[in-house]
Amino acid sequence: MQRDIHPEYRPVVFRDRSTGHAFLTRSTAVSERTVEWRDGAVYPVVDVDTSSASHPFYTGRSRVLDSAGRVERFERRYRRPSTG
Repeated sequence: MQRDIHPEYRPVVFRDRSTGHAFLTRSTAVSERTVEWRDGAVYPVVDVDTSSASHPFYTGRSRVLDSAGRVERFERRYRRPSTG
């Protein structure tokens, strides 16, 4: 393995802008801003637009489309009149 070609892998705080939820993990992400974490240490912080705390799928606010019901509604609406 070649030396000095890989980015530094270190602890980084990711913070959701919309909810304020933050979590500490390891990453190669780079940031000029820092934040003091719960353990008293200072870590770089990366603000993200969406995380599991704000994404509709994980929060249960997602909508499920009923495609079968839509097809049945279409057939009722545009059904040919019966001849006979």
